[in-house]
Amino acid sequence: MKLLKVLVVDDDPNVREIIRIYFEQHQIEMIEAQDGIEAIELTETMSPDLIVMDVMMPRMDGLEASREIHKKYDIPIIMLTAKGEEFDRVLGLELGADDYMTKPFSPRELVARIKAVFRRIQPKQQLSAIEDNTNMVYEFAGLIIHVGRREVIVHGDKIKFRPKEFELLVHLAKSPGNVYTREQLLEQVWGYDFMGDARTVDVHVKKVRQKLCNFGHECIQTIWGIGYKFEVES
Repeated sequence: MKLLKVLVVDDDPNVREIIRIYFEQHQIEMIEAQDGIEAIELTETMSPDLIVMDVMMPRMDGLEASREIHKKYDIPIIMLTAKGEEFDRVLGLELGADDYMTKPFSPRELVARIKAVFRRIQPKQQLSAIEDNTNMVYEFAGLIIHVGRREVIVHGDKIKFRPKEFELLVHLAKSPGNVYTREQLLEQVWGYDFMGDARTVDVHVKKVRQKLCNFGHECIQTIWGIGYKFEVES
């Protein structure tokens, strides 16, 4: 069984040491960085499976480091913030964070969240979460979604989606016209073990919608007070 490799980025050595103790108990290999610049360098050389990133750090903060890392790598990131403000959490999600925790936090809960995120990013589980049929293709006016190839084509142009964005789009597209609440999408796309909140859905819908709109396609509608639905005008 492959050992899970996690990069922990925090300028406090005491925090890193506490996390290391819990990681050793759960057979998780830990790589350490003390700021965003070092995090980027270690991501390039060590290829971690997941990153735990503090927000407030010297030289380069966690938000900027996450932005730079996601320009090149599709690595899940759990953000740590001491502020606990909604603005910080939403901004982190908009920059591609997969989850977040507020300091002070329980190392045991951190390990649980890491395992939950890692389960969600496994190719086999990703496939079963969206459609257990690699040949499934959804075609709409100007929009083609190929499940097996994990491709989205709009008016002839391929659009790159992160794994969870793709799964969300497929889940909505396979039932056009159906209205889903945020809670239903959290349960059906993220899974029962997801520890985030409904704002996670809003952030991902916004990102999917922006990417489609950039290529001239609008198909995800907001149903105010309820949630979202997929609908393409013929």
